[in-house]
Amino acid sequence: MIVWLWLLWILLWGATSAVVLIGGLLVAAGVVLLFPLPAVLPGVVPRPLRAGRLLVHLLTDLVKSGSTVAWQVVRHGRRTSFAIVEVPLDVDSDLLIAAVARLTTMTPGTVVIEIDRCRKRLYVHALPVRDQRDLARRRSDVQAVERRVVRAVGHRRGAEEPGPAPGRPDDTRRHPRGREP
Repeated sequence: MIVWLWLLWILLWGATSAVVLIGGLLVAAGVVLLFPLPAVLPGVVPRPLRAGRLLVHLLTDLVKSGSTVAWQVVRHGRRTSFAIVEVPLDVDSDLLIAAVARLTTMTPGTVVIEIDRCRKRLYVHALPVRDQRDLARRRSDVQAVERRVVRAVGHRRGAEEPGPAPGRPDDTRRHPRGREP
């Protein structure tokens, strides 16, 4: 934090004289010591290689799902089937849940429409979904993103080991285009 504040000080002054450099370092250290911030995720050990893998998986998912969604739109148009999929989560951190939701929404064909914080669930609008296998695949895709996020940030508790998914098997509802329950 001191280094970032020091660099910001130098950028704001627009000079690199000795007074600016030493003064900025003293101000940055003073701010950090006088106004300490709480840890965002206690027990986190960042893992750069895992974070790189997460990025590679994200880019791969973007290409794969983007082409799948494009093909579905060209082939079926407005008749493309979709579903609202309930996905149970193992993480219990607001930051990690938000990261999983954001990465899931970035992938074409999926949008997180609700986060149930109390029950640790994401509700994801996904397309195309034709049968129960597609539902299970979409649910496991989101849970795989969750595991990758947990591994990338090195969080001690969470989705390191997949466990049994809570909830009933009929937690999701399939909606063909134009028919709402």
